[in-house]
Amino acid sequence: MKTTPSINRYRWYEIIAIYAGILVFLAFLLAPFLEGFLVSLKPLSLLFSSPYRFWPENGSFAAYRTMWESVPGFGWYIFNSFFISTVATVVVLFLAVPAAYAFSRFAFRGRGPLLASFLAVNMFSGAVLLIPLYRLMRAMGVLNTYLAMIVPGVAFLIPTAVWLLRTYMLRIPRELEEAAYVDGASRFYTFRRVILPIAMPGIIVVTITTFIGAYAQQFIYALTFNSKTEYMPLPVGLFAYFGKQEVVWNELMAASFVGIAPAMFVIFLLQRYLVAGLTAGAVKQ
Repeated sequence: MKTTPSINRYRWYEIIAIYAGILVFLAFLLAPFLEGFLVSLKPLSLLFSSPYRFWPENGSFAAYRTMWESVPGFGWYIFNSFFISTVATVVVLFLAVPAAYAFSRFAFRGRGPLLASFLAVNMFSGAVLLIPLYRLMRAMGVLNTYLAMIVPGVAFLIPTAVWLLRTYMLRIPRELEEAAYVDGASRFYTFRRVILPIAMPGIIVVTITTFIGAYAQQFIYALTFNSKTEYMPLPVGLFAYFGKQEVVWNELMAASFVGIAPAMFVIFLLQRYLVAGLTAGAVKQ
């Protein structure tokens, strides 16, 4: 006779309550995206019509065609955002992975204050540091280049990446490294061949969060450090739909969904690693 563990024995009203809670959560989470998609299907003249209609009358995908004509070079804006985010993510990982390993394994003077300073960096808004950053970018001679947007993004994303990876690496047993040392492996070899493969799920999580962060924070840096259209990222391209007389809301929503497609593609490719990274370490070894 098959027995069911007591932890799985839910009453019928408890099951209904659980699924109802999930549906309410998903409704609040997905409602803005659904409404934005429906706005992209509506003709501009019917956006503010009364009474409100959930499903658009005479809806079409015309805005997804005309948006390319309203903002020439919109595809280049998308490429710039993807390129800036990719380079920033690679640089952050190159610096944050060994830094997180050092903070998780070595006891050195000033480690605590240095980690605290990383958190302090995230307490400052990017707008507060615009003038010092502008003077720094001008002194470096990188204004109106990709570097003017990559360097500030990397500076603000590294602290979070170090903290996340350090927490993950603290869960990796030290006995694995000690066994490698006994076999004659160097510290660098152990880091490359033992630690990195085990920490890969956590690195994937940091990769996704860093890429999304770099993709989302480009607007203020682009307007401050760049005046050339060929280097402008996606948020500046979206801002072009705000005209002097009106906002082309349906094309703006269509452009927004097209613009986030590269980020969604990256998340889709790495989603199985994301789940593995989020659940790794939940069970004590």
